[in-house]
Amino acid sequence: MNKAYLLSTAGAAIAFAAVTFGFTAGDTRPALADTKLDRAQVEEIVRDYLLKNPEILLEVQDALETKQKEEQKLSATGVIKENKDEIFNASYDTVVGNPKGKITIVEFYDYNCGFCKRAMTDMAELTKANPDLRFVLKEFPILGPDSQKAHVVSQAFQKLMPEKAGEFHLELLGGQTRATEDTAIKIALQLGADEAKLREAMKDPAIMERFAKTYDLANKLAITGTPSYVIGNEVVFGALGADVLTEKIKAAKPTL
Repeated sequence: MNKAYLLSTAGAAIAFAAVTFGFTAGDTRPALADTKLDRAQVEEIVRDYLLKNPEILLEVQDALETKQKEEQKLSATGVIKENKDEIFNASYDTVVGNPKGKITIVEFYDYNCGFCKRAMTDMAELTKANPDLRFVLKEFPILGPDSQKAHVVSQAFQKLMPEKAGEFHLELLGGQTRATEDTAIKIALQLGADEAKLREAMKDPAIMERFAKTYDLANKLAITGTPSYVIGNEVVFGALGADVLTEKIKAAKPTL
């Protein structure tokens, strides 16, 4: 817990105590006939109590974090409901696993995200273990120009050869070198893409429009990093592992 947080929490506690005792700024008159304390005395009592019982600040922090998470969850639920088709069924997203599966998990990812690379095994494990799982890959290039150019190639390849989009994804994300336009094109050609058609498809302005939609969705869902997932009515942040995602998927089943 940082010093600023401690000070703000202590200040809030003192302010609450002052209101409880009936004091307002600039008013040192007791609100109750039998109250003999002025504001300075109330503040001193609260300060002394907090110093002797600092664990209360931890309790306050936990309560605040719990409240914020609940508020964030409620906000995300509304956003997901309002943007359901764009999140779960966008035509330009690659789908691995069962395209007609009843359970859907959406991953926001960047080809140069190290955590996304490590999370690849989670996707493989989840789709293998659950034949009714749709795993939607939502391209979210946020790690610089190289990432954006690599994702442009990905979108172009997905349009030309959708049947191999999943294979392309695994090859590029699983690469040991940084994903760039050149490395992405090289993989696309290895998988049988026509270079002239690929480069022409890369010029399609709709690609950047799709990225803009994804950025807007991420902003609404408070997603600022990768990987992040949408599972049912919940947003899950970070590479938490297959076990955690499995539990989230189980919990989401009734809502999908």
